[in-house]
Amino acid sequence: MSDHTSAVHLPLVVILGPTGVGKTALSLDLCRACRGEVIGADSRQIYRGMDIGTAKATPAEQAAAPHHLIDIRAPDEVLTLAEYQQLAYATIDAVHARGNTPLLVGGTALYIRAVVEGLRIPAAPPDPALRAELEARLAQEGVAALFAQLQMLDPATAAQIDARNPRRVLRALEIFLLTGQSKVALEGSTPPPYRMSLIGLTRPRAALYARIDQRVDAMLAGGLIEETRRLLAQGYDPRLPAMTSLGYRECIDYLAGRCDLATAAARIKHETHRYVRHQMTWFRKMPGIHWFDLETTTPAEIVAFVMAHLHDDALSAGAQSFSFFPPNF
Repeated sequence: MSDHTSAVHLPLVVILGPTGVGKTALSLDLCRACRGEVIGADSRQIYRGMDIGTAKATPAEQAAAPHHLIDIRAPDEVLTLAEYQQLAYATIDAVHARGNTPLLVGGTALYIRAVVEGLRIPAAPPDPALRAELEARLAQEGVAALFAQLQMLDPATAAQIDARNPRRVLRALEIFLLTGQSKVALEGSTPPPYRMSLIGLTRPRAALYARIDQRVDAMLAGGLIEETRRLLAQGYDPRLPAMTSLGYRECIDYLAGRCDLATAAARIKHETHRYVRHQMTWFRKMPGIHWFDLETTTPAEIVAFVMAHLHDDALSAGAQSFSFFPPNF
């Protein structure tokens, strides 16, 4: 992250919300209104060749406005949260240097928090041997064994993370073994001094689920199975975190003959519904978000609200259009 002294009062617009809600369309409307450039905040759209299943902006949409931090890793490459944060800050600074407006757009809450809150991410020196050892233990013994060790060594961190998330558990254990310090104790935040507009998009649950189901059908009709087959043919291991992400794991099961296409489609829809509930749980914990229901608020009204904020008008200018808290979902 650069020295943000020169960035004081420069704007950062954040467009967040659950998958399928309509973030891409609104971000393009805003780009046209404020000379915006999109900075991705999606932990799956970073992967090259994973276009349909991650719902990346289409080539035509990407041509309509500059897009950054998508297609920056192969599916078998790692992008740490610290690396993402550094890339995001550098990209924001570059957009400002061009006289344009950065729009951080996505649904990965941890990516957004890393930028907006300036999370201090524990730095642990790379130790390939330790990582290989922990990966082997994870494969052989399962996440429960690693979590039990974490509880013994670092109970404060164990109390704050999802015991079922193998990546989080492995990383927390790795940090303690490398530094001798608790991940929680090493963390904190130093918010960057941007003038931020946090725009949350939502829809009633039934409407959002219907959009998701339609999108899953369109993905499958548009080549998601073929995209998955191509990735496998390129040699990417089905067990990679990228390949076990939502949509791809179900397609892999279909290609392996473990289920039929109708079952794979139903599973993708069910798991996506579950995922958006998880996303909303995290977004509810983030303060200062102006929430807009896209079933009752037009994109033009949201654009007008953001433009008023960018021009230093009172935040209350859109008081009738937004809530600081998401509606019941």
